[in-house]
Amino acid sequence: MNGTLYQFKPANLFSSAPKVRHVGYQSWTEDNLLVESDHNDILYYTTRWDALCPYINVSEEMLNFAPRPFVVYALPPDSPYGVPINDKYGLVDTFAEDFWSEARRERKFRELDKQYKHFTYTEERIPGNQLTIDDMFEMGGEHFANYCIDDREVEGFVDYVRDLEVLVLRIRDTEGELVLTDVSILLPKYNQLYGSFCQWNRAHKNRSPGIYACLQACRWAAKNGLRYYNLGPVDDYGYKALFVTDFEPIYAMALIDKAHPLVTDPTSPLVTDFKPHQFNQIFRDEPAAAQTDDTMVLAMVG
Repeated sequence: MNGTLYQFKPANLFSSAPKVRHVGYQSWTEDNLLVESDHNDILYYTTRWDALCPYINVSEEMLNFAPRPFVVYALPPDSPYGVPINDKYGLVDTFAEDFWSEARRERKFRELDKQYKHFTYTEERIPGNQLTIDDMFEMGGEHFANYCIDDREVEGFVDYVRDLEVLVLRIRDTEGELVLTDVSILLPKYNQLYGSFCQWNRAHKNRSPGIYACLQACRWAAKNGLRYYNLGPVDDYGYKALFVTDFEPIYAMALIDKAHPLVTDPTSPLVTDFKPHQFNQIFRDEPAAAQTDDTMVLAMVG
C-alpha cells in the first residue's frame, strides 16, 4: 500500500476561536460581551458598548446568555426591546434657526468664539474601520481613566464603529498645546451626530472647553447635513441645558431577581433609572403584569 501514515491529534487538542455573533453595528463573543459594574460593591453586568456607544442592540441569544443582573442602557428608539427610563437623551436641532438666534445662546456662543479666536481648530472625519485601540487611548486615555471607563468598553467602541464614521475635533492653543479632543459617531440612519466623549485640558478649564466642543460639533452637524447633535444622557449634566432643543426617551432593560439588593437599595442606579414595574420587562409594548420573574423572562425570549 502506497502513501503516508498520518498521526491525527485528538479533536480536543485543537484550539477553537469563540463564536462571533453580530447584532446591529455590534459583534460579540461569550468571552467579550460582559463588563462588570458595581454599586456599593454589589455586582451587576453591562455590555462592552455601554460607556461610549448609543443605541445598543440586543438579541434573544444575548439575553439568554448573559448572567443576572444584566442591564442594557440606550436601546435603539426603533427597537422592540426595552422600556423608557427616567433619564433621556438631549438633542440639538442644528437646522432650527431659533437655536442659533435665541438671545442667551447667541451671546454665549459669541463669548466662546472670542475666547478661542486665536486657537487652532481642526476637523477629521475618519472611517471607523481605520481606528485602533491605540488611537482611542491617544485621544481619550485620560478621560477613560477619570471616568472609570473599562478597556473592554474602549474595545467596544472600536467594534461599534467598524461600519460607521467618526468625527474628531481638536483645538490647540497659540503654543500648540492640545486643549481638547472631541470624538463623535456619525449616525445617518438616525440623522444624528452622537457625542461619544471629550477629553480636555484642565489648564483651560476657565474657557469651558467641553461646552465649546459641543458648539463646534453642532456647527459641523449642521454644515454636513445631520439635523441632530445627540448630547447623550442629560439629567446629571446641567451645562447641556444651554444646547438642548428636543428630548428623546432612553430605552433600557434590567433583568434581575426582584429580591436582589440592587432592587431593594434605594440608592441603586437601577432604582434611580427604572420604575419598579419595569424590572424584567423585555418588550417595549408588553404589559408589565406579564413579567413576573426571571424564569418567565427567559421563557418569553427563548
